[in-house]
Formats: sequence, structure tokens, C-alpha cells
Amino acid sequence: MKATVDWTGNASFRANSGSGHSVQLDGPPDHGGENLGPRPMEMLLMGLGGCSSFDVMNILKKGRQEVTACHTELEAERADSVPSVFTRIHLHFVVTGRNLKESQVKRAVSLSAEKYCSASIMLEKAGVEITHSHETCEAE
Repeated sequence: MKATVDWTGNASFRANSGSGHSVQLDGPPDHGGENLGPRPMEMLLMGLGGCSSFDVMNILKKGRQEVTACHTELEAERADSVPSVFTRIHLHFVVTGRNLKESQVKRAVSLSAEKYCSASIMLEKAGVEITHSHETCEAE
């Protein structure tokens, strides 16, 4: 896996993935940023959410669950001192579908957290406390 990051002025950077995608990153205004894109630590948090959501959906599809939506809310706390690393992250999954089995949703979230989500497991090994919760909703 490869990526590049190029400075585009002030506190702004263009990050490019090896798969050909790019995203504009920017620092906060008090550090010269112009709010042109997410902060790098926000990207890390969003990457965790994407990685875990991918796992949950993949597991539920294999379990033949009829999912119509999966919304993941992430909330993180950071250290007060520099480096301002993540200390705690909570992921809350809201899975919507038809006749979803609560036990399968719970299992999918657990498997992602404990076995499959590389981002989550890597952050935990670095000392971040990561917790998970979920709810299921019936599709209309």
C-alpha cells in the first residue's frame, strides 16, 4: 500500500492513495488552515469508521441479512498534551434492514472489533481504548 501527500499552500495538503483517489487535508484556521478539508486526525477517525463499517456490512451480507442502511457514529477523545493522540474512541452502529436478527448484528460488530478491522486493532495495540455499541432498526 502506498500514498503520497503534497503541500498545496498554507496548512493545506493533497493526499493521494495508491489506488488513484485523492482528498484535500487542511489544518485549523488558528494554524494557518482555511477549512478546505478534514484535519489529518479526522481522516484517521473516518478511516477507522470506514474499515469497521466495511467489515460489519460484509459479515451481515454473508449472513444473508437484508440491510438497507448502515450508519456509524464515531466519537473520539484526545490527549490534552502534545502529541494529542486518541485516548478513547467509541463506535456506534445503526443498522437498518428488514427482519434483521439482533444476534447477527451483534456478532458482526464483535467480529469486526476483535478479528477483522485492521484499523481498530492497530489503534488498540497503540493504547487507544475502543468501545462499540449498536442498534437495529426495521426498514419502512
